[in-house]
Amino acid sequence: MAMTVVWTGMVVLSLVCGAVTGELDILGSAALEGASAAIELCLSMAGVMCLWSGVMELMNQCGLSGALARAFRPLLRRLLPQASRDSETLAAVSANVSANLLGLGSAATPLGIQAACRMARGTDGVASDELCLLVVLNTASIQLIPATVAGVRAACGSAAPFDILPAVWLSSILSVTVGLLAAKVLSRVWRH
Repeated sequence: MAMTVVWTGMVVLSLVCGAVTGELDILGSAALEGASAAIELCLSMAGVMCLWSGVMELMNQCGLSGALARAFRPLLRRLLPQASRDSETLAAVSANVSANLLGLGSAATPLGIQAACRMARGTDGVASDELCLLVVLNTASIQLIPATVAGVRAACGSAAPFDILPAVWLSSILSVTVGLLAAKVLSRVWRH
């Protein structure tokens, strides 16, 4: 609802400014150019998503994504001891974290929703500390391969779309560390 108000306000303000300055024709052509650029970006992103979804499917078929998820289970058992009691929940969380690690947010989302639904059982509508940790892990996820961002950069004409890797690695490690620390501290403060 709020975004509807924001976008409607921006369109109305643009139309009023264009009418007041007498440049509605420029506004119209800019809107058409923006729509054309949006279509081009969507089509190029669809290709990137198809590529990385295919890579993820190949990783699933050869067992690499399962091995990656199994590698995260010891760490996740320490972070989420309640969730790790249910093997299906732990499997969904592990697969979610590994998909996020590979920069496949669209593949990670259904797994994250599945894990969150399983973790929310019996909580009477109040998010548990572990469910909050899952949200932090999803929001600040560590990414080895930022496929979506690299796809956007390639679609916008970047000659080296993956040259952002060191910055992505550093910022994602820092964001996950700070997020997990904040969640742990706030869970202890909130209880008292």
